[in-house]
Amino acid sequence: MGAGTTESREERLGSQLTGLFSGYAGPAFSIRLWNGWQWNQAEVRSAFTLVIHSADALATLAGRPDEVTLGEAFVRKEIDVEGDLLSAFSLAEYLMGRPRGLRQRALEFILVHAVNLKRWSRHGRRHSKKRDLASIAYHYDLPVEFYRPWLGETLVYSCAYFRNAGDSLDKAQEQKLDLICRKLRLKQRERFLDIGCGWGSLVLRAACCFGARAHGITLSREQAGIANRRIREAGLTDSCTVEHRDYRACQDLRESFDKIASVGMFEHVGLPNLPFYFATVRGLLKPGGTFLNHGIVRCPTAPVPRRSFIEQYVFPDGRLVTLNDVVKAAEGAGFEVRDVENLREHYELTLRKWAEGLVRNKEAVLKIVPESTYRIWLLYTSGSAAAFRSGHIAIQQVLLSRLDRGVNHFPLRRDDWYVKGATRDEFLSPVGHSH
Repeated sequence: MGAGTTESREERLGSQLTGLFSGYAGPAFSIRLWNGWQWNQAEVRSAFTLVIHSADALATLAGRPDEVTLGEAFVRKEIDVEGDLLSAFSLAEYLMGRPRGLRQRALEFILVHAVNLKRWSRHGRRHSKKRDLASIAYHYDLPVEFYRPWLGETLVYSCAYFRNAGDSLDKAQEQKLDLICRKLRLKQRERFLDIGCGWGSLVLRAACCFGARAHGITLSREQAGIANRRIREAGLTDSCTVEHRDYRACQDLRESFDKIASVGMFEHVGLPNLPFYFATVRGLLKPGGTFLNHGIVRCPTAPVPRRSFIEQYVFPDGRLVTLNDVVKAAEGAGFEVRDVENLREHYELTLRKWAEGLVRNKEAVLKIVPESTYRIWLLYTSGSAAAFRSGHIAIQQVLLSRLDRGVNHFPLRRDDWYVKGATRDEFLSPVGHSH
């Protein structure tokens, strides 16, 4: 009788799971419970197995899950994934897309605002200088030894540029740094500013390979310290500097730079501050100068989560804007838009390699941070790769010009952007009047 009862319960559970996932159309998967019982969603080979370690975790899936509840269950190892973690995000998206009741929406609204209220009491209003400093420190002030195993030797924490899908991560990152410098047409002795310079990779590349006098600023004291150490080790202290500074505190540098780049930084600015951001950057440029803004944007039609796991656990206060928001704010500040390039597929490839690097170097990473932190970053990199693959978010390089009495100092063609190895002064002559 006991066996019959168990079989009946398993049959009922299987029937409930079949009903729960009746509208799912993503990669095939399996579910395995804490007692070893397994259910297969389809008869074909599963892309991944969702491992449920407790009844509470199963209730999370069957109830009204969102990014935070699912993410926290994964971080606590109540839920795990065997196989292709990236494929599992199709299942998560399906579960989160089911209709929610009014009571559930009200509860989520209260939770979101409770989190924001807590951050207000500790650090001030959203995107104030004090709160931005705390948000950046939360993410970027981890030891560089945590990042190095999966970012690679370049220490570049932004979208790489792949000439071929098989390029190594280090090679693709060097290609991205060179592409930025070529789009800016960076030349010897030009003054170059990198806003949000990270560990100094772009300023080092600009000074070493393009002969620029490069300066970087970052809100992370940890990054500034590492960047300056790398500059000293490279023997570039005469042409390359990095300091701990907020871009909003650069009044003494007005019209000081020929070229400026901001790579993976403006996601922290916030929609209300975009006009001020672009106006500030324009004021730092000399007339005729060029600015490349490289950052993540959201698709206007993509669903916006009520609660964001990444905002709560990875990038506090990080909110994505649309490409239209970027262009409108840039033009409103007086910039002329010269080029827009979407590198969405490149960022999916980059994030896949970061996630693979985290898994491959798990032992080394766990010597630096607890396993919960490791699992947060693994979930964040894999989930972001899935979001880029789906088209919900993209990475846009927007090239902007501060006109010099109507002249933009750009050549008629852009062939040199994609010439492998083009550095220093290997550029076409600018079009326009000389002044």
